[in-house]
Amino acid sequence: MIKGVRTFLRRIRLYLQITQMSPIARRYFIKNGFDGSMTLLGIVVGAWVVRNPDPKIIVTAGLGACLAMGVSGLFGAYMTEKAERKRNLKTLEATMLTDLSDSIHNDASDFVSIYAAIIDGASPMLTAVISLVPFILTLTGTFVIWDAYIVSVILTLITLFSLGLYLGRIAKENILLYGTQTVAAGILTIAIILLLGAI
Repeated sequence: MIKGVRTFLRRIRLYLQITQMSPIARRYFIKNGFDGSMTLLGIVVGAWVVRNPDPKIIVTAGLGACLAMGVSGLFGAYMTEKAERKRNLKTLEATMLTDLSDSIHNDASDFVSIYAAIIDGASPMLTAVISLVPFILTLTGTFVIWDAYIVSVILTLITLFSLGLYLGRIAKENILLYGTQTVAAGILTIAIILLLGAI
């Protein structure tokens, strides 16, 4: 059992090395995670501006957005990555003057298309659900709706800050600067929505 898992993990690492997929997957995760957080931030702040007292509306709208982002990311990334990988494989076949349909290159190409789709679909759903947790708890009576708004915004800004820290680490630059920039994007979004709500 353990040996089988280790063999499987080694095979995955090999596929990622062959296709050089790791940096691409990181970009998918960060970009779509950012999108998920920002989308839910817009929904939450917009609901607060109109003084929505019903957590069910926010949870339903938020889960709907999560589902839409997840399905879009899943299918969009899969089809895009598959097309790119097939193109690269055909180019490699033409260069090597050989059929690679039964090769490890073909297996790696098929695997990373699915891998990219999972990363792309899961990351916005994951970060979006974080923002919804206070409203889900409100449905159980743990939170008062108005407190849930505050906690949700704080959680979302923390998520954005964490994504920024990760970006800074990847870039090997000032992680706090990157974290501050992603939080600034969230605060700017809040400010614009509040401004629109005041008009």
